[in-house]
Formats: sequence, structure tokens, C-alpha cells
Amino acid sequence: MQLSLVLELLVLITVANGVPVIAKTLLGTRWDRSLDGGATWFDGRPWFGPSKTIRGFVLSLLVTPLFAALMGLPWALGLLVACGTMLGDLISSFIKRRLGRAPSSMALGLDQIPESLLPFLLSRLLVPVSLVEILAGVAIFCVAAPLVSRLFFRLGLRDQPY
Repeated sequence: MQLSLVLELLVLITVANGVPVIAKTLLGTRWDRSLDGGATWFDGRPWFGPSKTIRGFVLSLLVTPLFAALMGLPWALGLLVACGTMLGDLISSFIKRRLGRAPSSMALGLDQIPESLLPFLLSRLLVPVSLVEILAGVAIFCVAAPLVSRLFFRLGLRDQPY
């Protein structure tokens, strides 16, 4: 197992996830337009909700490739990871809205699996990550993400500890 590759991908996933949170703290309401534009689905609930912003999405796609390059990794890998992470996060939010869950509410597993599995799968386009490494990475992310979220809360970067 290439543990260093798994850890590098986990760092990139964390960056892709963390950039929108940090942007909210630093920029407040500036450029925080909802990605779904307030549109609702057939059930009358928002597609994603107000916490999924164009600002967070775009900044994640810009910053993560730069961070990858600083780590000595291909910038394209950072872009793939950011795309997978943001898509996974949107899938999670869409499902949570269908279940009637509030924006930014915690759904253990649903919050972590799509936003770690998709970037790991996409990364296979550029790096040789095995199925075992993907499963290990997703498992590590499922345990670590709630802990990092609590750290962000204590640092004042998140409104809620999850």
C-alpha cells in the first residue's frame, strides 16, 4: 500500500473541503451566492441549500490545484480532487435536503463518503491508487473529517462543531 499517496490525497480532499469554510470566515457574506440560486426541486425543498455557494465551489477549484503544486503534485490532480470533493459534497447536500435535513446538519457517513470516494476515484485518472487504498482513504476520512470539523469549530472557522 502506498500510504504516502493516500495521505497526500487526503490532504488535498481536506483542502478542497476546508477552503469554502475558511472563505466564509474571511469573506463573510461577500460573494456568497447560493449555488442553486434558491431553486427548489419537485418536493419544494432547495436543491442544495444556502450553505453551498458559488464562492466556495470556485475557490475550492482554484486553491486545491495550487496547493497540489506546492506539495509537488500535478496541479491537475488537485483539480480532479477538488471537482470530486465538491461533487460529492453536492450529492450529499442534495440527499440531505430530500431527507428534510437542515443545511449544515450532520449526517455521519453521508457527509464523508461521497466527498472522499469521488475524489479518490477521479484521482485514478492521474495516479495509480488501488481499490484497497481508496477504501482505506475513505475509512480514514470518515474518522478524521468529524475531528477536523471540531478543530475548525474551536478555531472559530465553523459555526457548528460538525
